[in-house]
Amino acid sequence: MGHQRADLEWRDGDVPVSTRFQDPYFSLENGLDETRHVFLVGNDLPARFCEGFHIAELGFGTGLNMLAALIAWRASGTSGPLRFTSFEAYPMTADEVARALRAFPKALAIAEPFLAAWGDGQTEIVTEDLYATVVIGDAGSELSNWDAQADAWFLDGFSPNRNPDMWHSDLLGQVGKHTKPGGTAATYTAAGFVRRGLQDAGFEVTRTEGYGRKRHMTRARKPA
Repeated sequence: MGHQRADLEWRDGDVPVSTRFQDPYFSLENGLDETRHVFLVGNDLPARFCEGFHIAELGFGTGLNMLAALIAWRASGTSGPLRFTSFEAYPMTADEVARALRAFPKALAIAEPFLAAWGDGQTEIVTEDLYATVVIGDAGSELSNWDAQADAWFLDGFSPNRNPDMWHSDLLGQVGKHTKPGGTAATYTAAGFVRRGLQDAGFEVTRTEGYGRKRHMTRARKPA
């Protein structure tokens, strides 16, 4: 894979921090609980799960969001595989992902099929209950060429003030185009320009309670 790798430093042992964006990959408090609050509850999941449900994501990172969604999918008893597509410009190696996931034993416990495939250079991971694709490259150009629509979006790029390109109105417009009617999006940020970008992309946008020290987050829904 001829692409740029993540540039990492490790804080408190196993917390990966991007040196490119000077931002940690997950909450220093409890990243799994934050993922559930922001991306699962923020998209009304698992209540909306149904056969063929498709989650898309900006910013794959450690894969924690995918694994949290898969845990919820299994617990819901929904039939068939969960579809998950993520766009990532600077992927971590399998060893780096495994090290980061040590902080989350429940996620690490189900990560082995993904880690094995990722370590072999595969970007499509297919198991009995997961059909995941990680699209490597610039999200703007890759998303414009994507031919699918998602039921829910996890918008998990690095902080808008550190990585503004991931929150550009043009990219959020592509998110809108690639969301099914009645579909949703959620993100940890409540930055005004992000909310306006989502509104311009056709979403109804709500600012709601954030996780931990983040006072607010953003939920968005595309009219059916």
